[in-house]
Amino acid sequence: MTQDQTTDPGTTPEGRAPWRPSRTVAVVLAGGTGTRLGLGIPKQLLKIAGKPIIEHTLAVFEAAPEIDEIIVLMATGHVAEAQKIVDKAGFRKVTKVIEGGDTRNATTRVALDAVGAGDCNILFHDAVRPLLSGRIVRECVNALWTYSAVDVAIPSADTIIQVDENECITDIPVRATLRRGQTPQAFRSGTIREAYRRAEGDPDFAATDDCGVVLRYLPETPIKVIDGSDENIKVTHPVDVHLADKLFQLAAAKVPRLTDHRAYSEEVSGRTIVVFGGSYGIGHDLTELARRYGAQVFPFSRSSTGTHVERPEDVEAALRTAFEATGRIDHVVVTAGILEKGALAEMDQETIDRVLQVNFVGPVTVARQALPYLQQTKGQLLLYTSSSYTRGRADYALYSATKAALVNLTQALADEWAEFGVRVNVINPERTATPMRTKAFGAEPEHTLLAAETVAQSSLDVLISDLTGQVIDVRRPPGEAPVAVAVPAQTDRSASAAAVG
Repeated sequence: MTQDQTTDPGTTPEGRAPWRPSRTVAVVLAGGTGTRLGLGIPKQLLKIAGKPIIEHTLAVFEAAPEIDEIIVLMATGHVAEAQKIVDKAGFRKVTKVIEGGDTRNATTRVALDAVGAGDCNILFHDAVRPLLSGRIVRECVNALWTYSAVDVAIPSADTIIQVDENECITDIPVRATLRRGQTPQAFRSGTIREAYRRAEGDPDFAATDDCGVVLRYLPETPIKVIDGSDENIKVTHPVDVHLADKLFQLAAAKVPRLTDHRAYSEEVSGRTIVVFGGSYGIGHDLTELARRYGAQVFPFSRSSTGTHVERPEDVEAALRTAFEATGRIDHVVVTAGILEKGALAEMDQETIDRVLQVNFVGPVTVARQALPYLQQTKGQLLLYTSSSYTRGRADYALYSATKAALVNLTQALADEWAEFGVRVNVINPERTATPMRTKAFGAEPEHTLLAAETVAQSSLDVLISDLTGQVIDVRRPPGEAPVAVAVPAQTDRSASAAAVG
């Protein structure tokens, strides 16, 4: 058990021994049935960002060094499904997946029995709060060195009113003293057990959370409140599903970056990467970057190798070339794309067909052809979208539409291919200095554009990460030096280059 003992345990009340827990157990409460979502299945089994909600939640505790053990309390009739998720994800800290009770408090009692005797820290957390941060887990555990009960809450941004049975206001509490409760709620095992022991003798016992049980039956026990986060939402209503999915997208914007050249070399060396659109812009920079770290990179494009991404025979030939040369394909990257400005009604059919074929049919074709190779290595397909995917723009109708389609394609394939262990992600770069953009927009102030090398670096970070089903935003770091882009003297109008907003 790893804990940052920031507070001296000797500050416990006089006469009591310092707290010395044997372990820290996270109890994930997954007893909800999804009634309010109208799903017909427990909401914790609903998929968000390519994975069941409960899998995201368990992953937080699995990765937290402060947590030694995880126990899952699952809804009646769905234990086998939860166990399958645990087994497939390889969560080593999960020791039990068992049925919960018919109420929240009954489930807590089942959990206490499952934890067993002995002094330990216990964290109770809602399975449908998948955006819990490691920081909150750490602060909860640390607080237990001094306090025997800990809650998590955030200030209320709204004024809270109290009403009577006629829906008329009876009181407006001072907002500064109010908080909105979240989970986890953390306890020293003896404290929560004693609170429930006393509650058993109360015929009117009813509580919606465990801190409420301590507050009512152990009123002399201080309950420490630590700061939660706005992102730590509970998926309860249909809108929460969409909010959580978007928050996962935003959370993925900061992809972990390795510390130095040696670390990248250890990760990348020996991997085979195929880049469709590797002649210019982001594809070219990614090719050069990965090669410097020891990867074997095979760039293909219409202008350099005569490879058309929308032609299955061209794509298969490219993939076969890389596989025959190295015996493996770890990553397939599609930066190929074209940008044609103009009102849709004024576009000729040839232009429409070209944009659709290169920007959407091409990635679909590559995905279909690449899957057998990526299955062998548990690899990743990486696509590229544009900020216009969230809202279509005048004079960019087809471009915006195809970029939105790639986001949906990414999320769908991440779901479909999860059983194969193949990951799929999509990069969403800020306006980037590439030959394609220069051709479309002419000269622009260099300080307003993202460097292609920055997008390439983020792309490499995504390739070596465990992310899947994510839209990764890439933004220009403050103070980044402007990068001049040399436009080739002769550029095929549909040359492969990174498609950016």
